[in-house]
Amino acid sequence: MYDIRRITDDITYIGCSDRRLALFESAYPIPRGVSYNSYLINDDKTVLFDTVDRACSGQFFQNLEAALDGRGLDYLVVQHMEPDHCSLIEDVISVYPEAKIITTAKSVALIKQFFDFDIDSRVMIVKEGDSLNTGKHEFVFTMAPMVHWPEVMVTYDKTDKALYSADAFGSFGAINGNLFDTGVDFEKDYLDEARRYYTNIVGKYGAQVQMLLKKASTLEIKTIYPLHGLIIKENISNFVEKYDKWSRYEAEEKSVLIAYSSVYGGTENAANILAGKLADKGVKGIKMYDVSHTHSSYVLSDAFKYSHIVFATTTYNNGIFETMEHLLHNISAHNLQNRKVVLIQNGSWAPTCGQAMKSILEKIKGTEIIDESVCIKSALKEEQLSELECLADKIVLSIKESEKVLQTV
Repeated sequence: MYDIRRITDDITYIGCSDRRLALFESAYPIPRGVSYNSYLINDDKTVLFDTVDRACSGQFFQNLEAALDGRGLDYLVVQHMEPDHCSLIEDVISVYPEAKIITTAKSVALIKQFFDFDIDSRVMIVKEGDSLNTGKHEFVFTMAPMVHWPEVMVTYDKTDKALYSADAFGSFGAINGNLFDTGVDFEKDYLDEARRYYTNIVGKYGAQVQMLLKKASTLEIKTIYPLHGLIIKENISNFVEKYDKWSRYEAEEKSVLIAYSSVYGGTENAANILAGKLADKGVKGIKMYDVSHTHSSYVLSDAFKYSHIVFATTTYNNGIFETMEHLLHNISAHNLQNRKVVLIQNGSWAPTCGQAMKSILEKIKGTEIIDESVCIKSALKEEQLSELECLADKIVLSIKESEKVLQTV
């Protein structure tokens, strides 16, 4: 049975949600599922914006048929060639062979890599500023390379003042009845998964996101239609502000993230004591993760959120304990910048992980290591409590100094 949602008189949501998939892109846990969004415009001409993942193919084609209500399909707009959005292109063309595919030149090359049908005879290649009039609607195409693949474009509907944003402004999480952000508590129920989506999927490409935001700033946008997550109407300015911060690698919170790994509890104990001392000194909103028990995608997301990060781990095989090493390389790969960092190392006979962590972090733009002096040998000793006290003081002072800098900007 079809499951479509009428957005306006001539726009229909025909996407679907997947709550069975454990890992998005075989990498990121999605305990709340994920949506694959697709939109059909019924104007003088019919226009389909992107398809969905093959896992939802049956539902998608029922939805498309119902939304068309006996009409043919004139245009398929392909904004992004990742398979969770493009896997059904060939199937759509086989059912609606008269449809023209509107996309970028780079997408055509990718279509030929993924599929074997004749794309050249039915493609309409568009470039920056090209437009399509379908009757009531006028769509303008804008290139968004590396947000987050090189072929990506977004589409602005001048009539409805709506942005079809491809993978920008998306989120993990299935659609739970409420299709719009007006039906949820955006900050409480949506923002964390939107941040985790951005940081892990798009986070490396801050400069390219800034270019897209600059283009979007010239438009009046009343609705954002992303390819994952809720349709955004009420929180556009808030979401754009977050994207601006994330893509400039500016922290949202002047507080502390403590990420630790601990084999037998000694490093964990030190991390807990430090957290308590920070709290006693007035630091609010401290976040802690045992990186051996929490997927790195969550830690990375909060690394983008917090201004100060403590990495505490033990020496393992004369290097960094493996889950911490994975996290540090993941943070480096996603281009996080401009964070103030503290290192705590442990090692029973040869503590070497501190220098190894430092060598990774020093390559990250704007990283400032404000302390690396605390070295635990097996277990924290009472005489070392003063070292943690001093460390907490340094972190608090650094937070206060960064707040003063922010106030003077």
